[in-house]
Amino acid sequence: MSREHGDGVALTVKGADKRDAGRGVARLPEAARNRLGILSGDPVIVQGSRETVVKMWPMADGDSDVVKIDADTRANAGVNIGDTVTVSTTTVADASLVSVRPTSQLPDGDDVESTVKSGLLDRPIREGERVHVDGLGVVVVSLTDPDGPVRVTEETDLTVHDGIDLDLGAGQQSPPAQSADSEGGESRDATDLGVTYEDIGGLDDELEQVREMIELPLSDPDLFRRLGIDPPKGVLLYGPPGTGKTLIARAVANEVDAHFQTISGPEIVSKYKGESEEKLREAFQEAEANAPSILFVDEIDSIAGTRDEDADMENRVVAQLLTLLDGLEERGRVIVIGATNRVDAIDPALRRGGRFDREIEIGVPGEHGRREILDVHTRGMPLDDDVDLDWLAGRTHGFVGADVGSLVTEAAMVALRRTREEPVVARADFETALAAVDPSAMREYVAETPDVGFDDVGGLTEAKTRLEEAVEWPLSYRALFEATHTDPPSGVLLHGPPGTGKTLLARALAGESDVNFIHVAGPELLDKYVGESEKAVREVFERARQAAPSIVFFDEIDAIAGRRGEGNEATERVVSQLLTELDGLAENPNLVVLAATNRRDSLDPALLRPGRLEAHIEVPNPDEGARRAILGVHTREKPLGDAVDLDDLAAETAGRSGADLEALVREASMLAIREFAAEHGPDVATDRADEVVIRREHFDAALERTDST
Repeated sequence: MSREHGDGVALTVKGADKRDAGRGVARLPEAARNRLGILSGDPVIVQGSRETVVKMWPMADGDSDVVKIDADTRANAGVNIGDTVTVSTTTVADASLVSVRPTSQLPDGDDVESTVKSGLLDRPIREGERVHVDGLGVVVVSLTDPDGPVRVTEETDLTVHDGIDLDLGAGQQSPPAQSADSEGGESRDATDLGVTYEDIGGLDDELEQVREMIELPLSDPDLFRRLGIDPPKGVLLYGPPGTGKTLIARAVANEVDAHFQTISGPEIVSKYKGESEEKLREAFQEAEANAPSILFVDEIDSIAGTRDEDADMENRVVAQLLTLLDGLEERGRVIVIGATNRVDAIDPALRRGGRFDREIEIGVPGEHGRREILDVHTRGMPLDDDVDLDWLAGRTHGFVGADVGSLVTEAAMVALRRTREEPVVARADFETALAAVDPSAMREYVAETPDVGFDDVGGLTEAKTRLEEAVEWPLSYRALFEATHTDPPSGVLLHGPPGTGKTLLARALAGESDVNFIHVAGPELLDKYVGESEKAVREVFERARQAAPSIVFFDEIDAIAGRRGEGNEATERVVSQLLTELDGLAENPNLVVLAATNRRDSLDPALLRPGRLEAHIEVPNPDEGARRAILGVHTREKPLGDAVDLDDLAAETAGRSGADLEALVREASMLAIREFAAEHGPDVATDRADEVVIRREHFDAALERTDST
């Protein structure tokens, strides 16, 4: 519960909601609001090592002893996340005069002052504070009249000074961090990094782990020594590209009062012997001289790969890095953050306690995380009323933060193409953008959300029902499975003659479920080099887990999963790898494996037992009713003649598969086109294209040409 503290209430600082960043608000729980006797919009004082004034907004149900404030407010109050502040009531006077100074270059134009004033209107401020203005960045309040907390009104005379305030205004803390453009290069203000915790969505747990590993060792290393342990020296962030590894490091640089220095792995590599090691030593020496420091090594796999006899330079750089990390105890308060998307490529000697003490995976965000990321990227964007960010978060399975940013940018560009005057981004713009932006982690595996559904599959009612139960129900009715302690099938095998619609069923299922669909043709996984086929299988499953919920569809699985012991060593290794991956699927209900074959008897029996490809669904040649449904699908919207009776065609096509029926309709259509073109010629046929008709005689001729044998 919140605690009374003098005239105020003591609360623990928590990061602001993503959409609240830059608004100058503090969200308070109901208990604190009642204790202070305030209403939404009232001004309050937040007191840490300094005082700052903000508006109070109510907090949704949640923690009762926290206050949510953004990075600017935390800086103004001189506190970090996790600190305790006192929140108390106050009054503010209307400002007659306010002067501000930008912290970055403002755009040219006569309307800068009116833009700043509009951004600060009705907002409580005080001299010396940093304030965010949408579209212009952070400004520092250099003067107010009267003194103390004031509110900007329409009558306030607001002035924007020329020049950039590098000191963040009088009374402000020093810039919370420094950064280096390259190894041993010039440091720059952390405000240039422009990233705070509120700019990172969907990674709250990962951020908490990073803060735990970095803030305490830098601020109170003696605490660890009193416990008889060494403080952590390094953190390794790993995960797919675009998930936010570098962003987290830059946010920590802004939030923690420490020198920040960046080493870009490829930049320190030199062809001259000893020069790469020298650059590394210089970077560590500079970090030591400016302690407390954070040393960020981006793309660390490029300089710290696994050592071997043929890589002399890499071996020397890794050895130097090991030596420097082992010497951090004597060097003082220096924390090293490494980032990579190839964690298995890093030399094992780096991945132990005392060097990189903790490895934190920065993975692909879930739906809630994507919703937060959308909040970040659409902050300040004019959205139409029909835009539902929850719907959009549900449509972007497998998208990393960078993908979501690209999606929002593409939607804005679509809106700009539609109109240049006061553009508003609508739902249709996002739908257009979704067709253009794919999950980056899955592009090499052609992840897609198919645009076909069960309505596009004629017949096969029983197969559709069983597929829905095996795949859709675990996603839609997860609570029922948990309540009954039932594990859904981890794999489904579609089997039946060629052309019966196995692949189409799999695509339709993905379209109905609205999940990522990864189509893997069995033979394309095979490689003549030992280990490469197994690696390809592992990568498919790893990417599918990252893009979950997803369906991995192995077409022609018999090509890679034949019976072991029959002489094909490459296939045997692939089968073993498939068995290993399938055994791990029970832990991930958001990942389902579908496989299709017309040679079930040739598959290795170990794949077909319960717990692996346990659900076997036959996709047979269609009966007469199913053939009628399939013909209905393929003739939908076709200009059929009055004499064409699909019931009669269904009766006359016994023994034909779905693919045969599709070919029949296509051949009849081609015959109609050929006849019409021959009768009228190219120009007239084009002008009168809407008069073409597919008649019964065209189907009769097609039946003769497409014999079912």
